Amino acid sequence: MSPRTITLLVVLTAAALASWYLARNNRPAEIDERPSDTTHRGYYLKSARILGTGEDGSLLYEIEAAYAEQEAKDRIEFTEVRIRYSPQSDVPWVVHADEATLREGSPRIALRGHVRALGNSGDDENETEIRTQYLEFDPERFVAETEERVQIRIGARSLTATGMLASLNENKVELKSNVRGKIAP
Repeated sequence: MSPRTITLLVVLTAAALASWYLARNNRPAEIDERPSDTTHRGYYLKSARILGTGEDGSLLYEIEAAYAEQEAKDRIEFTEVRIRYSPQSDVPWVVHADEATLREGSPRIALRGHVRALGNSGDDENETEIRTQYLEFDPERFVAETEERVQIRIGARSLTATGMLASLNENKVELKSNVRGKIAP
């Protein structure tokens, strides 16, 4: 080996050792100092279906949603929501909304965005439709309530009001204020 080759090998070996040493000491400190993440991340579901039971354990209603996500330990958010009662409950109402929130420990579901409740007693002439932007719905007690503007259509008749309390199992609606309507024979 020539002295030139030996010198080149020594320089290359020194450069390799120096780069290894520098790379070892220049590792980011954040890897070693990063705390473990104990944040509760929750879960999410696509095409979610949640069943609600009555006091006797039989199916009372079901919540269907395009997407459901646990936002906090006590709150679930839904999108593209449909809530309907089981045929055995004899409550012919279906409720639709863009979004909904269900909180742990509360039987009420907060529905938002193009909320629509449809009641059908088998007679198309008396089909009932309730529309609002916000509705609190308690499916176990069959109660729907809002303080927002509401529009109610029963067949060809229509009413608007501010605030409403509806008992879906009794087919009763109580309008709270600013009631206006169009009732044709």
